[in-house]
Amino acid sequence: MAKRKKDTESTSVVQIEAISETEDGSNIDVRVEEVLAIEPNETSDNSTAQDDYVIEMRHITKEFPGIIANDDITLQLKRGEIHALLGENGAGKSTLMSVLFGLYQPENGEILKDGKVVKINSPNDATALGIGMVHQHFKLVEVFSVLDNIILGAEPNKAGFLTKKEARKKVVDLSEKYGLKIDPDAIIEDITVGMQQRTEILKMLYRDNEILIFDEPTAVLTPQEIDELMQIMRNLAAEGKSILFITHKLNEIMAVADRCTVLRKGKYIGTVNVADTTKEELSKMMVGRDIKFAVDKDEANPQDEILKVENLCVESKIHKKLAVKDVSFTVHAGEIVCIAGIDGNGQTELVYGLTGLEKLAPNVEETVEREIAPPVWTKLKDVEKPERAKLFFKQVGEFIKYFFVKLGFKIWDGLKKFGEGIASKCVALWNKLVFVFDKKKRESIDVNADVKGRVYLMGQDITKSSIRKRSKTGMSHIPEDRHKHGLVLDYTLEQNMVLQRYWEKAFQTAGFIKKKAVRKYSDELIEQYDVRSGQGAITVVRSMSGGNQQKAIVARELDRPHKLLIAVQPTRGLDVGAIEYIHSQIVKDRDNGAGVLLVSLELDEVMNLSDRILVMYEGEIVGELDPKKTTVQELGLYMAGAKRGGKEKKDEEKLFRKSERLVQRFVCFHPRQRSETFDRRKKGRHANGHFVDSLRIARHIYRLYCPALHKSSTCRRSNKYHTEKFWLL
Repeated sequence: MAKRKKDTESTSVVQIEAISETEDGSNIDVRVEEVLAIEPNETSDNSTAQDDYVIEMRHITKEFPGIIANDDITLQLKRGEIHALLGENGAGKSTLMSVLFGLYQPENGEILKDGKVVKINSPNDATALGIGMVHQHFKLVEVFSVLDNIILGAEPNKAGFLTKKEARKKVVDLSEKYGLKIDPDAIIEDITVGMQQRTEILKMLYRDNEILIFDEPTAVLTPQEIDELMQIMRNLAAEGKSILFITHKLNEIMAVADRCTVLRKGKYIGTVNVADTTKEELSKMMVGRDIKFAVDKDEANPQDEILKVENLCVESKIHKKLAVKDVSFTVHAGEIVCIAGIDGNGQTELVYGLTGLEKLAPNVEETVEREIAPPVWTKLKDVEKPERAKLFFKQVGEFIKYFFVKLGFKIWDGLKKFGEGIASKCVALWNKLVFVFDKKKRESIDVNADVKGRVYLMGQDITKSSIRKRSKTGMSHIPEDRHKHGLVLDYTLEQNMVLQRYWEKAFQTAGFIKKKAVRKYSDELIEQYDVRSGQGAITVVRSMSGGNQQKAIVARELDRPHKLLIAVQPTRGLDVGAIEYIHSQIVKDRDNGAGVLLVSLELDEVMNLSDRILVMYEGEIVGELDPKKTTVQELGLYMAGAKRGGKEKKDEEKLFRKSERLVQRFVCFHPRQRSETFDRRKKGRHANGHFVDSLRIARHIYRLYCPALHKSSTCRRSNKYHTEKFWLL
């Protein structure tokens, strides 16, 4: 969609000029106070102005204990526009949108919808007005499925009974239309953070809202998914929907937004036309100073080996196959090693295995699931009458036989798994008894023999060590999910700051916490890392913004003594000023002799910070790259699986063979069934359990991996053969 022409407003022009003429932050604030005396977006014809805006938030003020989150803010959203809301962490962006969505009630101000004053007391009122919101902190029920979360609150029913069939069809259609890949039957607690984000977006699209609020929707998405989301937003705007877009990523604002409103410390700074400004001007408006987008660092000087991983295997919660397959690598002191890859290729499971959050794969041979072909029912009307009764009883007998055969296999598999579990427990108990009573045999017994892979930290085998022991050995971990693994949301900020150190002598005596020492330590970290909260160290973490929660985690993990830092998305949800500081601290940590294992989906962050890049694809390390000698394009080829071990796959026939294997993985028709019927609407069973259309999957994979076969004149015969083969599937 072509970029819409922006209307230049007098207030915005005055504000830009005021900011550009000043050099220091103090003068900027003075000029801004002068500009704020002018009513934003004020015109001589009020009726015309009101007709142009679908939403107006006038003089909104929202206070919390100890802080004014929104201080007299006015925001205006035009019809069919993408309006970006920019500001540093804790500037009040999410609070302002929560007021619009009915989660908070403002102390002062009013909200207008289509020029009429409305009262939004709850999210139900906002939904009734056609306002939907994708929350920064996911509002999902973890024990529910993806489909259940999407339809929650808008459940389709007939006569009081829930009907999921139509809802499932609508959700699947929306996911295909907007390119948001989800598994409707997956449980929320078992899926990645990226899929949870896509679930939140689909939950809003499912309700057909007119005004859409995106609160940092790209924080956990891959670059490819971000591009797709940007296109989705353009398409939604073209359909007549109005979008409010909160983000810290200036590139996204420049790519998709029409106008941008900037907040700082809860105050309105200005509204600018994106086409008439630059990233540098926006960043200066946001933080009040110039920002360096490049990372300053010296050459790496690797020293001793800190982390050693040998043949690590981790199981997947989504499917039956391994998420991490025989991964081996090392991390040395004084270097930053980055694990790059598209989300869902085993990076999360790898980190969980290293940190002890997930158990490693058991050391048993993989069994192939038995698939018995069900009998085919022949319609009796196609058989002559004398043979109908005989055929009927024969077919019933076959189905009964099939039922008992499958039941027998299920019972056998259950007994086998039960026996394997009992045997493994007996072996573990015997090993413990030997360790206690037989000192001579201790060295000959491998306590990690029942798992695949080894993890060594500082020369110590920590394969089956507890999380606390790994922490005491010298491991710091910035988790991907800040709420699930990083913070205790109902604890105060100071309690979370010492979450990994409260047992040390500096913070406790005889089991009693030294509150003054904890308070002093927390205040120092809060000041150093600019963690903003309403009540300082005693603020409940749940009430803080996502960016400041992330700052708290980074401050805690970087400050405590460690030899290895595992940083997973360390700058997720942070503004450009905070990102600049965090990057400098990670580089400083490397220079001080620590090893850093970085897992990031941001290609710019990967290229700027890393000294070595390890690319993961389908659970394996497919390449090791030097960021100085590689390009983003080459890195993308490795991440997509087009290159492996330095060799590029150029043979189209090889790509087809790969696609053929993928089709066979998803479609489980028995060969006899394929030869007996060519019904295109036959259903195959997906690897994770739900039903899918085999032909649609075949076509999708075929287009994905073999696009050239459709156009190449030299492959017409091969193309015809492949098309027929896919048609039979």
